[in-house]
Amino acid sequence: MEEPRDPREPGEPPQHRTREAAAGFAGLPGAVAVSHLAVYDWEAADGLRGGTPHLHLTCSEGYVVTAGRGAVQTLAAAGGFATTPLEPGGLVWFTPGTVHRLVNDDGLRLVVLMQNNGLPEAGDAVLTLPPPYLTDPETYARAVRIPEGPEAEQAAAARRRRDLAVEGFAALRAAGEHGDPGPLRAFHRAAAALVRPRLADWRARWEAGAADAARRTGEQLDRLGAGDSAYLAEARLRARLPDVRGRFGMCGRLDTYHLEDA
Repeated sequence: MEEPRDPREPGEPPQHRTREAAAGFAGLPGAVAVSHLAVYDWEAADGLRGGTPHLHLTCSEGYVVTAGRGAVQTLAAAGGFATTPLEPGGLVWFTPGTVHRLVNDDGLRLVVLMQNNGLPEAGDAVLTLPPPYLTDPETYARAVRIPEGPEAEQAAAARRRRDLAVEGFAALRAAGEHGDPGPLRAFHRAAAALVRPRLADWRARWEAGAADAARRTGEQLDRLGAGDSAYLAEARLRARLPDVRGRFGMCGRLDTYHLEDA
């Protein structure tokens, strides 16, 4: 991984840094992404209601449960299969590579926190579709696309891809429970190959998000160490309402915020 770029000119003293940098990172703290999620209540082939199993390749994810009850099923190479109950006030989070599936027992609603603001919406997720759908980016995209058009058509497409992913997830789980890690490792390799064409864009988003947020904290620490507190006069408050409500996401209906222009 490349070293984070220092935005200062060589030898530039702290007091000469830009006012924009001094004022702090404009996005949410730590460049997290936040959304509100009403988990799908559609029943799957195994009788459970809920969302679409998938993993993230570079983003940790967290849930704060705000209403209802349910669970998150997870599958990882190190920990195998697990079911973690979700109830109001509960906090759960997991690292990249954790296959996860939300189960909705009764009106489950969450606040979702995602690392690297912007990356999840830029494709940092691969659904656990059966192997024939993971062969190349075009085949995968056709299987997971939510079309423009009437809400009923969007819902039908979201449900179809959910059911395909549950099918693939069940096969991965069964293999793991029989002591065969091969299918999960093959899924990891396929997921990495599918996202490889997007990595340059992901790096740019990371540079402008989490990496920039960390750099600005470093600059502020430098200034405080030099006895310079002038940047505190640049403090600002920001507030937003959701820009999109009820979008069909992987795990349910989403209310999301566009924070890039915050």
